[in-house]
Amino acid sequence: MGIKGLTQIIKKNAPEAIETTNLHKISGSKVAIDSSLFIYKMLTTIKMTSKDEEGNELKNVSHITGIFYKTVNYLAVNIEPIYIFDGKPPDAKHGVIKERKEKSKANKELMLKAETQEEKDKFEKQSFRMTREHIDDIKKLLDLMGVSYLHANGEAEAYASELCRIGYVDYVVTEDMDTLAFGSPKMIRTNIDRKLKRSDLISIIDLNKILETLGLSYDEFLDMCIMCGCDYCSNISRVGPAKSLAFIKEYKKIEQVLQNKNLDITEEYLQKAIKSRELFKMYHDNLKVDELDIHSSTMQNEALEAFLVNDCRMSQSRVQKAIKKTVDLYK
Repeated sequence: MGIKGLTQIIKKNAPEAIETTNLHKISGSKVAIDSSLFIYKMLTTIKMTSKDEEGNELKNVSHITGIFYKTVNYLAVNIEPIYIFDGKPPDAKHGVIKERKEKSKANKELMLKAETQEEKDKFEKQSFRMTREHIDDIKKLLDLMGVSYLHANGEAEAYASELCRIGYVDYVVTEDMDTLAFGSPKMIRTNIDRKLKRSDLISIIDLNKILETLGLSYDEFLDMCIMCGCDYCSNISRVGPAKSLAFIKEYKKIEQVLQNKNLDITEEYLQKAIKSRELFKMYHDNLKVDELDIHSSTMQNEALEAFLVNDCRMSQSRVQKAIKKTVDLYK
């Protein structure tokens, strides 16, 4: 879910914090990529399957092909990616996870009852759940490509944000806006300017510019995000993003807002909000890069080509062309 309405708050109140550009702008940088989000996106938006000689449907490999081309695009302009995989989520997120599982189950049932292929495809997409096999597929791909990855002891975007906050990477690549709540100074999203239709554009969001323009400290910004609604704590009834911003600008902290405004809240809400603060800041100054199990390897051109062509049924000429774009980086 991320932070409800945060993108719109920034676009309306701090538009100068969003820069629309292309990857060449950040050539020479290092980026941490929120792996699970992009694997999910590839699997639910691109269905790359086929059938064998007996008519049996073969494995969907769209996550492998999608991550391959995404990675090539970064390497080709001298950007070093490190992929971060999710570990065990905090207990405070169990409610959200339970809700997602129930939604997935309901959509699977609707998929079985669907009368048209269009309906079936829609419910299948909404019922999708990522598996360990999907993660292992991408780890194998990254091993063959010589690209580093890290399995977090927690949420991937939290690790990625802290790696950016301490300067180990320059940007976090994700679509999840709670990356800013975790304290990442800069994040990269798919282009969010709907007036610009070019597929090569990205949006870079600068946290420090957001804070400066809104006139908030990081702690105040974090409280605003929590009030907007996040994975750890829902928003207050009838208090949306605009009111959350206004309340925090006036009262600075959630506790002060609750003391001064007659809001429909319970003690449980306040405890969830306080716990959310802790969770968003739990890795601040607590990740030591030299102690992290960062997996690295060297590029294996022939094995990579064989994997993509033979196992993933990709065009050999397209694979060779893509690999060629990155070879100079390994000379």
